[in-house]
Amino acid sequence: MLMRYAERMWQGEVGMEGLINGEVPSGVAFEIADGVAVVPSFANVTVFRTEEGLVLFDTGAPNTAKSNHRAIREWCPDPVRYAVYSHGHIDHVFGVGPFDEEADRGGAERPVVIAHEAVKARFERYVLTKDYNRTVNARQFANPRFRWPEKFRYPEITYRDDHRLRVGELTFELRHARGETDDHTWAYVPERDIILAGDLFIWNSPNCGNPQKVQRYPAEWAAALRAMAELDASLLIPGHGAPIAGRDRVRTALTDVAEYLETLVSQTLALMNGGARLDEIIHAVHVPERLAAKPYLRAAYDEPEFIVRNIWRLYGGWWDGDPAALKPPRADRLATVLAELAGGPHDLADRARRALDDDEPRVAARLIELARQAAPEDEDVRDAYRQIFTALAESATSLMTRGIYLAAAKS
Repeated sequence: MLMRYAERMWQGEVGMEGLINGEVPSGVAFEIADGVAVVPSFANVTVFRTEEGLVLFDTGAPNTAKSNHRAIREWCPDPVRYAVYSHGHIDHVFGVGPFDEEADRGGAERPVVIAHEAVKARFERYVLTKDYNRTVNARQFANPRFRWPEKFRYPEITYRDDHRLRVGELTFELRHARGETDDHTWAYVPERDIILAGDLFIWNSPNCGNPQKVQRYPAEWAAALRAMAELDASLLIPGHGAPIAGRDRVRTALTDVAEYLETLVSQTLALMNGGARLDEIIHAVHVPERLAAKPYLRAAYDEPEFIVRNIWRLYGGWWDGDPAALKPPRADRLATVLAELAGGPHDLADRARRALDDDEPRVAARLIELARQAAPEDEDVRDAYRQIFTALAESATSLMTRGIYLAAAKS
């Protein structure tokens, strides 16, 4: 069933939603190759059966740990020898617990966790910023009950550049690449001719510009994808979304995503080198339509504009080139002055409504935010604020934009 759905995804007939809303059953380990199963959920767990036990590549999120464990156990009762984290995001590292408990009950050895050395530093940062991360993720996923963990399962084995793991008859060639994160691992299993891409491939435009998260690395990400493509593998298993089967398809998908990132980097750097400000660049850089139209490059999660901002931050720092933005006034003070010039916060709110009607959503958002800052307790302004940001959320195409606008509408 999973591979049938994968074919429909490749043809552009369905999207990621079927892997989340139950069209493909959750809590099931689908065997997609000899001794290889995928448990699809928000983040995939891939399981390899070997003569010496099981190897997991990624382990799932806190809310899927038990169901993933049950699915794997229904597929195979063998002990889990190793678990590899593709990176330290919480939807990939919270499924080891049930296997640890299982081992403890039976007096057996716990699974050995392997990850890039930077995963430890990520977990330490997560502890320091737990309240911030709870707020950010609650807003991003429009889930006010989102809980951020405070304890993490640290890896026993870490590596810097590459690591070769031999378990039974299988070899796992682990390679580090900076991309969505600085601690990313992707892998190749030559005996099965499988690439495990982690979140370097997610069946969406690359998560390389997330406005609420730390630095991402688009050029290195693209280089990793091209290194994968050179392997000419017959099966690609991503961190999110369905597997891709067939050498031509795997190569095409990997090189398309690489080119997507490369064109954003090259366009942005050309404009930066030409002296353009960030404001000009984010409106001038565009992804070629032939790439944007690919079913695995839809901007349904992140957006190219956000990636451009991240490229600017990576190569140019935080200042956007506007001298007035270097040391800005307090936002509420500037809003008060502008409201006075406009005739008052109600006039600003009215103009924001008109901008929305005139299909100028960016202008509407800026004006209503100024009106709200100038008169935060005014009920008419607050009503306009909620109406405008609700409308903007409903028209948003990416999850990140929609989540931020919805949070504003409910504030």
